[in-house]
Amino acid sequence: MCSNDVKQVLTITNTNHDSFISDIYPKPCSPVKTEGIPLNCSARGVLVSTVDCEPIGCGFEPIIRIPTVLQGLDIGSCVQKWSSLEYLMKNGGNKQVKIHVSESPQMDFINKNFVYRSLPFDDFVRRASEKTHSEYFISETENYYLRALGDDPRREIADIHSQFPTLAQDVKFPYLFPREKFFSSVFRIASEGLQLWTHYDIMDNFLMQISGRKKVVLFSPDDVNYLYLNGDKSEVLDVDNPDTDKFPDFYKAQKHVCFLEPGDVLFIPALWFHNVISLDFGVAVNVFWKHLDSQFYDSKDTYGNKDLLPATRATQIIDRAVKTLEELPEYYRTFYARQLISRIEKKVLKLSDKT
Repeated sequence: MCSNDVKQVLTITNTNHDSFISDIYPKPCSPVKTEGIPLNCSARGVLVSTVDCEPIGCGFEPIIRIPTVLQGLDIGSCVQKWSSLEYLMKNGGNKQVKIHVSESPQMDFINKNFVYRSLPFDDFVRRASEKTHSEYFISETENYYLRALGDDPRREIADIHSQFPTLAQDVKFPYLFPREKFFSSVFRIASEGLQLWTHYDIMDNFLMQISGRKKVVLFSPDDVNYLYLNGDKSEVLDVDNPDTDKFPDFYKAQKHVCFLEPGDVLFIPALWFHNVISLDFGVAVNVFWKHLDSQFYDSKDTYGNKDLLPATRATQIIDRAVKTLEELPEYYRTFYARQLISRIEKKVLKLSDKT
């Protein structure tokens, strides 16, 4: 079996708001630059494809935004200061944090091969930075992952300025997007070697790598049929060595790969699947923003990971349709199910062609 083709993610140095908007983040229904890669970026990655978006008043942007590593941005003194464990522990304090703990370095959210535990932040940082532990929950080689939450996760959105105000003074967000669109800033810390499950987010975001290195593997939304989804997560844990008997179509998905160093910022467009491996003990901050109108998002979603409201309603309709088809004998059920699938594909693709 042939392996997935691999493309290196585009890398741009010394970007600013104007070049980010014009070269990476075109405005809704605006003409797209197709002459080639911007002059100030390396020729290691994917090009923006040609898109003909007619001004039909749809209000939606064509899906042309691509993952891009941004280098040379000023993200604050955190890059230097947080490389010190002592500084991180002292200024993060001893507030209790809820963490993932797993014996396996490949965390599986679908099958929950981890447990949730709580530790004082400084103790957690110490443990996560160790390869073997004198104190542990499961085993002396267990792995740790922090995805910081609001103090009241059901009501509060994650924001490093609220949960870790002292450390937040060291961070500068790359506001290459309208400030009023800001949704959350998620503080993340992971053990060396930890691999997170492949998933997508519904909002655009910046992954700011502050200490340690990461390998990130991304997949386009166009490859969704090859990723074996369960909800918003892929069942394929090891994206480099997948089980080809269980996931034979996975190799049809195009892999986009980048390696992040401290100070790098990865732009991850909404709906792009991503799998993250911490090559070292690492600290990062994700900044999410609502790139669509607020009406599309669930106002009660403090995590920012629920599907857009129209998509949720459509899924519920599909579930009801499937339930209704179950009333038919199998031969008829299969016939009408294929008709419905064909009808949805034709109508959605026709709509996409117009936008």
